[in-house]
Amino acid sequence: MKKMLCLLVLALGLAGVFASFSQARIAPLRAVFISGSTEYESDKTMPILRKYLESKYPSLVTMLSAKSDKDLPGLEALDKCEVVVLFTRRLKLEGEQLERIKKYCTSGKPLVGIRTASHAIQTWLDLDKEVFGGNYKGHYAVGPLCEIDFPDDVKTRAILAGVTSFKSKASLYKNTGLAKDVDVVLRGRIPGHEEPLAWTRMYKGGRVFYSSLGAQSDFQEESFLRLMTNGILWAANRAPRMK
Repeated sequence: MKKMLCLLVLALGLAGVFASFSQARIAPLRAVFISGSTEYESDKTMPILRKYLESKYPSLVTMLSAKSDKDLPGLEALDKCEVVVLFTRRLKLEGEQLERIKKYCTSGKPLVGIRTASHAIQTWLDLDKEVFGGNYKGHYAVGPLCEIDFPDDVKTRAILAGVTSFKSKASLYKNTGLAKDVDVVLRGRIPGHEEPLAWTRMYKGGRVFYSSLGAQSDFQEESFLRLMTNGILWAANRAPRMK
């Protein structure tokens, strides 16, 4: 009996050691979330995505928020992060703040863009075509729900793992004419119109993911949160070992 008890204690002890070792092997993902899209209340919605990411994968997220359209403090955090998630709209940054953003985005480091990230910085609109590979030309009228179409090879795409069909209230962005090297992973459709909705790209050796989804109601859809979390992990070149 004592021998069996000793073996049980030893087994439990080893299980704990292996579990601790397994967790230690996954260093927390260091991400910076940049908020500055007042039209879509990014200060309220990005924390929802942060909470979801942190619940699914070991993460250390630094939140930065624009104080005005000309002031985005805290950008020194970009020097030590693994991936940036950008959700700002037409900020008029200048000087050191603009140069910090440009330096990160053009250096081939992992970048994720949400909706208005295509026109994130009014003083650097080239971000859309140069880095995201996009071609933002405005949007269709608000009203019709956007149907989301998945590619035929959806089951082979890790970025779509766990993402199921849903409809979005977000007005459909006009993005036809993307860079030739982007890989479209989702398309959006309203009566009479279809547009690319989410895509990946390699830029200077770094991974870039963008989706024009991101209306307030999208953040209440688990499939959207899963899509963006998958995109963040993909961009950071992290294996999607989510809980």
